Amino acid sequence: MHTVAVLALDGVIASDVATPVDAFGQVTLADGSPGYRVIVCAPEPTVSAGCFSLSDLQPLSLLQDADTVVVAGCLDPVAEPDPRALDALRAAADRGTRLVSICVGAFVLAAAGILDGRRATTHWLAADLLAQRYPAVRVDPRPLFIDEVSVLTSAGAAAGLDLCLYLIGQDHGAVVAADAARRAVVPLQREGDQAQFIKQSPVVDSQAPFAATLIWLRDNHRRPLSLSDIARQAGVSVRTLNRRFAEQVGDTPINHLRSLRIRTAKELLEGSDLPVERIAREVGFESPTSFREAFRELVGVPPVSYRRTFRPARAV
Repeated sequence: MHTVAVLALDGVIASDVATPVDAFGQVTLADGSPGYRVIVCAPEPTVSAGCFSLSDLQPLSLLQDADTVVVAGCLDPVAEPDPRALDALRAAADRGTRLVSICVGAFVLAAAGILDGRRATTHWLAADLLAQRYPAVRVDPRPLFIDEVSVLTSAGAAAGLDLCLYLIGQDHGAVVAADAARRAVVPLQREGDQAQFIKQSPVVDSQAPFAATLIWLRDNHRRPLSLSDIARQAGVSVRTLNRRFAEQVGDTPINHLRSLRIRTAKELLEGSDLPVERIAREVGFESPTSFREAFRELVGVPPVSYRRTFRPARAV
């Protein structure tokens, strides 16, 4: 039987432990047998989990018998992981064990050096920190999860469940995975990626390159603006604007403008009843078609799907 070992370190996020324990532990195959054996391992028999503790945990030595090791995140993702746990993870990686992280559990895999040179994700709020702390990791904050064959990482807590369902499908097929999704009352595969959850801040550092232009774009992005308009405001030629803006801001002026418009569109989709066509005009797009295309490219889902997901629920 496939053994899943969940690694819980001191200060663990309880839901990151519960998600794989429930998802894998409740899988039943067609013949009625369990799909997985699930254990929770830790360096010590008891670890803290916020306002309570987890006790009677299994020793790290049992990781050597696991087919899959799931690393739960910790409340303080930059706390130094127990060296014994890092050694156990490295040994598991050397054996070819499938390694999985939930949310900021990616920091533990990164601390063990297992994510070096690999593409990985984590909760979008922690993505920049992961990239800064472990520059050898190719951090991508957009996907709900990333499959690098033997090493898989997921975004926030709910994305951890998405990844567990994906692994169940890989191990036992779509029918078993669909049954697990029904038990959890979630879709087997969610639409879009983590980009739809990211709240980008409009704050601009006044000392940053092109600060005046960035602030002007933030304040005027709903207006019909051309590249020439932006260059005129910046006091440079279009050619110079494109080159220097990309060098100093990390994006083209038009892409930055488009991102500002999409951010405002997300707010309108969440907080107003305006139809999509009206919102497209309100935020400065030339047509509803170009708006829909840009929204889907940057957010990962169509505007109507985003509104359906993030519009406050109404009482029934």
